[in-house]
Amino acid sequence: MHNTPLASDDAALSTLRLRVDAGVAWVELNRPEVLNSFNETMLRELAGVWARLRLDDEVRVVVVTGAGEKAFCTGYDRSGLDADGADDESTALLKASSPFLRADVGDFLGPKSCGLWKPVIAAVNGIACGGAFYLLGESDIIIAADRATFFDPHTTFGMPAVFEPLHLLRRMPLGEVLRLTLLGSAERMSAQRALDIGLVSEVVPSDQLRAAAGAIAGTIAALPPLAVQATLRSIWAGSQMTPGQALGVAHALVAAGTDPAALAAGQQAFRTGDRPQWRLR
Repeated sequence: MHNTPLASDDAALSTLRLRVDAGVAWVELNRPEVLNSFNETMLRELAGVWARLRLDDEVRVVVVTGAGEKAFCTGYDRSGLDADGADDESTALLKASSPFLRADVGDFLGPKSCGLWKPVIAAVNGIACGGAFYLLGESDIIIAADRATFFDPHTTFGMPAVFEPLHLLRRMPLGEVLRLTLLGSAERMSAQRALDIGLVSEVVPSDQLRAAAGAIAGTIAALPPLAVQATLRSIWAGSQMTPGQALGVAHALVAAGTDPAALAAGQQAFRTGDRPQWRLR
């Protein structure tokens, strides 16, 4: 079993843990002392990790989760900001001389914003709030521990919530996005409610979360990667284009995602009656 770091020296990662096991990259947000909130260092490290995973053919699927038992991610670590948020070196990554050049945290946090088009599974182990929705919004499958909760505190603290609800609109009904966002810190959505409305696809006991994420990731990692990546692209294209536009690029995606060797192996498995073990969800 392969269980080694990627090519770069992962000892240099101070805010993340990273390992690869049987085609699955496990990315763990590792700042549990501040509920896995992200700072400039984590933003830079995440962007670098997404870029590395994109180019590593051994990696077929990614699982992202949080360290510790309390939180998946609680957004930006505002304890690193000074009183007015100005002239603080910790915010240099997002500053620019023009509003048209200013960076957003999503440029670093989101795997797809960083060009990673391999399946990403988010395993939400606790609180997910605020900037966590950048990560969840660009994940492909979200599962949650039964203790997980979701909320967006922006309005409570006088900040507009903009990017976060825009990400959530792809995954939740409009009324639920409005309620979660406008109520700020006054209300939290339970894992069960998140399951009911489709934000997450499975809720499991906390001590089974990583095993559940690993089972999903392992199943996908065993499939032909080109077919998986073309399928992923087509579904996201369909979510962002009109139906006619998406169908217009469908033939190109089929052609790009068809590996003759993988197709022949699949046809042979079909003829011989070889079928995977399945489970009912």
